[in-house]
Amino acid sequence: MGHQHSKLSYSSSSGSGSGSGSCSSPEKKKEKKKRPSSSSSSRRARLKESMRHHLHLHRSNKGHSSSSLTNNIHFAGIALFTFIRAEMQFKDKWIACLSFGEQTFRTITSHHTDQPLWNSEKKLLLDHNGPRLARISVFETNKLSSNTLVGYCEIDLFEFLTQDSDSDIEIYDLLDPSVPGKVVGNISISCSVEDPIEMEKGFVRRILSIVDYNEDGMLSLSEFSDLIDAFGNQVAIDKREELFIAADKNGDGVVSMDELASLLAFQQEKEPLLSCCPVCGEVLQISDPVNDMIHLTLCFDEGTGNQVMTGGFLTDKQASYGWFFKLSEWAHFSSYDVGLRSGSSASHILVYDRKTQRLVEELIDKKIVLSMRAIYQSKIGLGLMDIGVKELLQSISEKQGARMDSPESSADIPKFVESYKGQINLAEVKHPLEHFKTFNEFFIRELKPGSRPVASAECDDIAVCAADCRLMAFTSVDDSSRFWIKGRKFSIQGLLGKETCSSDFVDGTMVIFRLAPQDYHRFHMPVSGIIEQFVNIPGCLYTVNPIAVNSKYCNVFTENKRVVSIISTADFGKVAFVAIGATMVGSITFTKKKGDHVKKGDEFGYFSFGGSTVICVFEKNSIAIDEDLVANSNRSLETLVSVGMRLGISNRKLC
Repeated sequence: MGHQHSKLSYSSSSGSGSGSGSCSSPEKKKEKKKRPSSSSSSRRARLKESMRHHLHLHRSNKGHSSSSLTNNIHFAGIALFTFIRAEMQFKDKWIACLSFGEQTFRTITSHHTDQPLWNSEKKLLLDHNGPRLARISVFETNKLSSNTLVGYCEIDLFEFLTQDSDSDIEIYDLLDPSVPGKVVGNISISCSVEDPIEMEKGFVRRILSIVDYNEDGMLSLSEFSDLIDAFGNQVAIDKREELFIAADKNGDGVVSMDELASLLAFQQEKEPLLSCCPVCGEVLQISDPVNDMIHLTLCFDEGTGNQVMTGGFLTDKQASYGWFFKLSEWAHFSSYDVGLRSGSSASHILVYDRKTQRLVEELIDKKIVLSMRAIYQSKIGLGLMDIGVKELLQSISEKQGARMDSPESSADIPKFVESYKGQINLAEVKHPLEHFKTFNEFFIRELKPGSRPVASAECDDIAVCAADCRLMAFTSVDDSSRFWIKGRKFSIQGLLGKETCSSDFVDGTMVIFRLAPQDYHRFHMPVSGIIEQFVNIPGCLYTVNPIAVNSKYCNVFTENKRVVSIISTADFGKVAFVAIGATMVGSITFTKKKGDHVKKGDEFGYFSFGGSTVICVFEKNSIAIDEDLVANSNRSLETLVSVGMRLGISNRKLC
């Protein structure tokens, strides 16, 4: 058959993905699965044993270092995750979302039913140092304006895949996001370890079938040449006959599937035939042949005939927005890129949760966002600052602070907790809500002992995070100005003041800890040492929201009221700790004094009502900030961290 092919094409087979009819039981679903060969089963067993081994190491050493799939020892496996069905308490049209790492996937919408059937699947790449928790969210979709989260659950995929069970299918309770512990339904999922060798063979079978015109499972020289042409690699095209001879190891004049697989694997390590993925167009990394093959097998995979989940979303909330989903389809833009670029100026801020290794949204009232934009991101707003808005913000903060210290303000506590449901963990608060006689008493609440473990507590050359916050870390002021701080004339000298700023700080490393109203508002020592001095610097009370920080019209950090303390350490030299007041924060209180010897993780002070910021400045070349924190910051993405999490290590000494 004399077909001409200039490029590879791919179409995924899929079946019906929604319905309200009966669904096979887990046992029947299990029976329908193709029984793997004994060799394949043994590979799965070895892979599961490897995952168990790494799970043990993870429990023994819970670090937070960044990892990318650039080293094949990190590769844990490929998981086939399937949403099968759910049982809900009322009828509606439903979608299910799977959030894992920085990506979220969604099913299509079910029929109007209380037993939605999806049979939607997605293959996930597992990394020993990567994300572990998968969040499942189920939304009702009967509203035009927005969809409503009805139930959720979280699953540790490594635990799931390494458990001793005869079935790959489990049923999980769905929890009400508004009422802790309340069950609103259940969901049946399947998750199994894919055999990477079988997947690689499937990839080879897939590309072989594209040019195997007579369907004999072999490639003639003509068919092989068409395949090389389709790869688009001119070097390979020029020596396709030489490659054919190299591939035809038994000299029978045709290339079999196994021979093609061997050629691709060999060439990918030596001189890759594919420089970019023919399906998605992504450039392949020549230095990383193992992950190139994984990428190609996932892109070319035909699946099992189930509906493949749609990806490209950042969070489950975004995935549930039908209009956003349609817009991304019509406009052919990447919702991921748009989401990150707009996060700091939109009504939601995208933050990377270091603990769950997942993107989350920090929601802000739209009216507040509009007012902040009007004030902080326009020349008119700047003019208002010069004719009295600064004084107005000061007055509002003082009055609000006084109100929050009144007994009447305690009535606001339950409403505040409800407005930030899911973001305030009352179980770790030292006292019950009835204990707090004013709102500010609750706002500066203490936590139960052990709630914030300190990383490497005995190693003073390991610095830790100073607050529950959203963190940005930069190795230089130039980096901070390029990726985050857009204010006029920002400088370390302006931040620290003449009295405390030394030349070693000027080119030093800067870490920004931004606290939101819902956070635990006591800040802690990031390092061990001696407190040398405190310097009060008067100023304004601008908001520390990224909308203001990213404004080119004002300098939030250098114009706000702040207290600069200098800590002398054996491992990091001097460290400047700057507590910055913000709108509604009229009070910064320290629980340590000049001359105190402090240990990292010790409480250092607290902010009264509002959101605020701590900035730590380290002397030049004194600290190596953890790679994941720097990498996120370099793409203008804040990292959600907790007090005591590892921040970095001293460049002067190893523990």
